[in-house]
Amino acid sequence: MITASWRRSMAAGIDPEATAAPLIYDVAHMGDVRDAHPLQPLLLLLATTLTAMADQSAHVAVITDSSGNVMWRDGNRAIMRCGDRIGLADGHQWAEVSMGTNGIGTALAERRPVHVYSEEHLMKVLHVWSCSASPIIDPDTDEVLGCVDISGTAPSLHPATVALVSATAKLAETQLALRMHERDERLRRRYDALRDHDSILITATGRVIGGDPSGLLGERVPVPVPGESISLPGDRAGLLEPFHDGFLLRTSRATTPPTLQLRLLGEGTPTATIGGRKLTLSLRHAEILALLALHPRGLTAEQLSFYLYGDDGNPVTIRAEIHRLRAQLGATVTAKPYRLTVPLEADFLHLMRILNNASAKAVARAYPGPLLPRSESPELRRARDELEVQVRAHLLRNGSPDDLWTYAQTANGRDDLQILERISTSLPNSDHRAITARTRLRAP
Repeated sequence: MITASWRRSMAAGIDPEATAAPLIYDVAHMGDVRDAHPLQPLLLLLATTLTAMADQSAHVAVITDSSGNVMWRDGNRAIMRCGDRIGLADGHQWAEVSMGTNGIGTALAERRPVHVYSEEHLMKVLHVWSCSASPIIDPDTDEVLGCVDISGTAPSLHPATVALVSATAKLAETQLALRMHERDERLRRRYDALRDHDSILITATGRVIGGDPSGLLGERVPVPVPGESISLPGDRAGLLEPFHDGFLLRTSRATTPPTLQLRLLGEGTPTATIGGRKLTLSLRHAEILALLALHPRGLTAEQLSFYLYGDDGNPVTIRAEIHRLRAQLGATVTAKPYRLTVPLEADFLHLMRILNNASAKAVARAYPGPLLPRSESPELRRARDELEVQVRAHLLRNGSPDDLWTYAQTANGRDDLQILERISTSLPNSDHRAITARTRLRAP
């Protein structure tokens, strides 16, 4: 195992004379990193277990993500100060491609518990260290989620420590399995409540958990994409549609995936409707959906972060928000890049489409107010301002007094002097709309 790890490390160009792990995350962003990670609900349990081991044996305990990036560290203060000098600390990366053979990186690469002692490390600076580490493997996806590690100076770390970190990893996997089964049961209960059972129930990760007693699909299908067609035996095809936080595979009749409907114009609360469910959106989730609607080919986490926050953005925060958004809307957003995977109807996109050829009356009716008026996103501010200018110009050029009055009820139209003057001069003096327009014009 060590020989194979050295070969991988040398092939990756690791310098045995290097002195420290690279810093990947700013420590100030570690809270966001932890919140975005699937192990976040178990961090307290793991930290408590590992800290007890490290305190008793004068070592340092570490939890990483699947890339070997340290998410949490605690233990003996003197050993942690030594760890600081080699980057065995929050935000640093310990994958084999960064640090060569080491407990964390090799455990992740091998997908099994390992003990790396002293000069088994490729980098010379690590020869005074020994470490025992074990990967945590998601029972839902069979993917490595992260790693738990106990490290210390070479003479003091007993090889039996590997059994302790292995048990800790198994504890995490057991908790993950329990949570998975609870999610499955909730999904099955919703599925059982359906009158139409002409479908197969599939989790968001592709596991088949209902409606397939003959094992037509096996235990798992590729990770589903809404609207995707799956070939079935007997020259049939099934179409996937979102169902709560999973999917239904319709096998007996053609169907189309449900449409995601967004209502983001005006001063009301932004909402999304899908599969008959109407959901209230937080401002951040509404902003993300609006940006994805404006960029149908998709956006990376870095692009989304820039469009939302400008140069101060943090892609880790975006990943955490996407995780929460998918918990609310199911797998309607896919990754790499992030994009919407279901048919979309959005009030602001509809307005953009009709501006060039629709009547002023249709435009006025389609515009209840600005796009997400509370948003400070640079990209959405630009889109909001452009839409406002286009609507206003269209109505001033083509609109009747009725159309202008409709616009005057919006957030920006209420105090628009040109709109109000046009209303006041186009309607009889006794018309209540003309009276209201003159009153607004006289207001300080």
